[in-house]
Amino acid sequence: MVDISEKGNVSRMARVAGEIVLSAETIEKIRTGAVEKGNVFATARVAAVLAVKKTPETIPMCHQIPITGIDVDFEIGEDAVSAVVEVRTVGKTGVEMEALTGVSVALLTVWDMVKSAEKDETGNYPHTMIRNIRVLEKLKG
Repeated sequence: MVDISEKGNVSRMARVAGEIVLSAETIEKIRTGAVEKGNVFATARVAAVLAVKKTPETIPMCHQIPITGIDVDFEIGEDAVSAVVEVRTVGKTGVEMEALTGVSVALLTVWDMVKSAEKDETGNYPHTMIRNIRVLEKLKG
């Protein structure tokens, strides 16, 4: 692990986005609240927050840092659901790994919530995919 003990505490923020491609039928089920497992975005939001908090437990070289804020937003498009996770801290290192983990788990949770609607007759997911996970912005100070 990198030694950050000499660094000072600074306000930091990272905003990360990604998307999951879904069928039009699944998009409509999400839009109308007809997903069998329940509220997709409420569940994915909680999952993202938990993932942000547990990032150092899953990424070995991440420091445990105090998280001061997390925002999770979703947008429904024609063929995909987009997620944006913003993480804030006042600490010695950035929070981009936490935000990346949060958006990844949010999208995985969406997939889990709708997987029965996305499966084809063989039980596979020929069109479902998570894509475009990227850091939109990172601020220090």
